[in-house]
Formats: sequence, C-alpha cells, structure tokens
Amino acid sequence: MIQVYTHPTYETWKSISNRNYQDISKLKNLVIPIIENVKNYGDVALKAYTRKYDHTDVQSIQVTKEDFDQADIKISNCLKKSIEIAYHNIKHFHQEQIHEEPIIEISKGVSCWRKITPIEKIGFYVPGGSAPLLSTVLMLGIPGKLSGCKNIILCTPPNKNGEIHPSILYAAKYVGISQIYKVGGAQAIAAMAYGTESIPSVYKIFGPGNSYVTIAKQIVSQKGMVSIDMPAGPSEVAIMADNNATPKYVAADLLSQSEHDPESYIIVVTTNNQSWIKEVKNELKKQFLDIYNKKNIVEKSLRKSKIVVFSSLNECLNLINKIAPEHLIINCKNASYWGDKVINAGSVFLGNYSPVSAGDYASGTNHVLPTYGYAKFYSGVSIDSFVKKITFQKISKKGLKSLSKCISILSSEEGLLAHKKSINIRLKNEF
Repeated sequence: MIQVYTHPTYETWKSISNRNYQDISKLKNLVIPIIENVKNYGDVALKAYTRKYDHTDVQSIQVTKEDFDQADIKISNCLKKSIEIAYHNIKHFHQEQIHEEPIIEISKGVSCWRKITPIEKIGFYVPGGSAPLLSTVLMLGIPGKLSGCKNIILCTPPNKNGEIHPSILYAAKYVGISQIYKVGGAQAIAAMAYGTESIPSVYKIFGPGNSYVTIAKQIVSQKGMVSIDMPAGPSEVAIMADNNATPKYVAADLLSQSEHDPESYIIVVTTNNQSWIKEVKNELKKQFLDIYNKKNIVEKSLRKSKIVVFSSLNECLNLINKIAPEHLIINCKNASYWGDKVINAGSVFLGNYSPVSAGDYASGTNHVLPTYGYAKFYSGVSIDSFVKKITFQKISKKGLKSLSKCISILSSEEGLLAHKKSINIRLKNEF
C-alpha cells in the first residue's frame, strides 16, 4: 500500500520529490474552446455548458434571496455554530496581519511610503457537488472582506436540481458575499475573466478546482486579462517523524490527506526503525476499514505514497525543503526547533496534536496553499493576496539636490541623459 525507501542516495531524492505531473496538452485543447465560447457568447454559453457538464438547466444564473433564505432553513444549528467558531478564529488570525505602514524619511527632504489599496474586483471559485467546500468560502471570503475589497463575486457549480449546496450559501452570507452564480468548471473562470451579461469581470481569481479549472485559471492569467492566486494541484502532506510520533496519529494524517484526490502527494520522512513503520502500516490498514466513502480515492492515493528512512533529522529536513510540501507536519521531539529550520512549506503543523485538519477548518490559518513545490516561491493566501501596495515619495528642493550627483552619475552610465536633465532642469538657478 505504501512504498518504503531506506537511506536513499541523493540521486534518488529527485524521484522521491517528483509529483505526478499531468499531461495538460489534451486538456488545454478542451478548455480553450470553452473560454473562447464564453468570451464570445456570454450567458448563452454558460447555460449550455451547465446543461452539458452539470446536467441541469438554470433559469437564473445568479443566486436569489429566496435561495439564501432556503439555505438558512436547511442547515443544522450545530453546523451554523461550527461555521461561527471557524469564522471568528480565521478572522482573528487574518486581522492581525493588517498593519499601517510608516512614512520613512530616507534622508533630509526625502520621504517614501507605501499605500495599501484593496483590489477592487475579486472572484472566488468554490467547488460544489457532493463535497461542497464551504471552508474555502471562509478561507477566501474572510481575508477578502477584511482587506476592504469592494466587489466580491463567487462562482460554484449547481447540482442536478440547479441548486447550490445550502452550506456554501450560508457560509457566503455569513461572510458577507451576496453575489453568487450557479456556474462551475472552466466556464466559470472564463466568465470571471471576461464578464458576461450576468457575471461581472474581475481583476483577480481565487480558489481551488479540478484540472480544467486549474488550466483555465492559468490560460486567462497568461493572456493578461486577470491575475490568479497561485497555480494549484492535488493536496499534499509531508510528515517528519521521530520516535515522538504516534503511529496511529501519523496514519490518520496520511488518510485525511489521501481522501482529497487520487493524485495527492503523501510522504513520511523519518528516523524511526522498521518496527515503527510496520505499526504505521498496520494502523493504515485498520483505519482504512473505517472509511465509509472515498475508499477508491484513498486506495489510489496511498499506492503512490512514500515512507523515507534517514539516519538523522537533518537529512529528513533537507529532503523536505527540497520537496516544499503544501502541508508539513513536524512530529518530533523539539518540533519548534526543527520548525525554525523550515525554508520551503505552505503551512507547518508542530507536534502530535496539530493535524492538518485543524488548519483546514478552524485553527485560524489559511488553507489555500501552494502545491507542486511552488512553496519555494509562493505563500499561501493571506491579507496580502487581496491588496496592492503603491509606493509614494515626496522630495523637497534640498532633498533633490542631495540626490542629484548620484542620479546624474548613474543615469549617465546607463546612457539615459534625459533622466539626468529632468533633475538638472529643476536645480538650475534654484540654489
């Protein structure tokens, strides 16, 4: 069920850290016509694709007040309470990321600062269907609202009855998002990029999705029409474990990530012996029997999963920094010490009682994170994802004079004499 590598050579590290990259050329050929049709035919194309892929006819693409009212009735009080708790924890964590930036006096008469400005128009994509990702509504909606984004829309696919799952509608209303559209897939991304009669275009698109959604996001961003949060792929977890790690907890964490996608990337990097590994495997088999849904997905995912054995935790961490996993659990003695040495990871979970599931829902951190090793140069979603930072400067005559010689020399070296003149013309006869 799970592959084991014992003291692999450095050359083997590459194959261990490689993800199963999907050949997207065929998918691109399917997605590009969808994008073009939505661009050219708007709502007509959206309704046709909804009929084709979601097997339903929608009269009104936009969710109505009656839809929101029905959602409020349909979901249980305990779910409402859980949404409330998660909302407050996520809001608390993200609110602390908001800071006013100071005006910096670079030198006498030269002041520079940055103005933080929310992106005006934001679009969220939230997968629906049998497993509605209401947590993603919270993870995107809360920082989006806190950042001050004025126009936020949300697209999510309808079920066969042409309805949006009530938990998505309730979470959106709780966060303060009222513009929701019954459209999914690549067509939803195209609609948010180009706009249709019903759906306004946006400046930046956020949210996970299947391969078609991911490719559509990349295509519209490459065309310069819209920005996206980050490239996305299947869920990932890496666990760094010594004898402090409880096998049943490790197995539970492996299973929790494997149920996301058959292509999930799952790895344990450990200094423990074969006896400990055997316990983990036994726990996997035992806990697998208790999974009532998604057994097929879990089984496929676990077949590709790995346990790698090293002599030292330093070696373990070196491999992890090469992998740059979306989620990293450090389940070792002195977990905080090893956490400080992490360079590449989306989000880090320290100790026996910090499972990824906590971060996925309610501890407060954001679960929209970089996959495929993109954690080497991407961060997860935060307040910063929803704002632009515009630089300002104010320079007095004396301040400009103090900079003039430096600018003159540098601009002359680059052969940009008009730059030099733009300084000198201001200083002539001024002092």
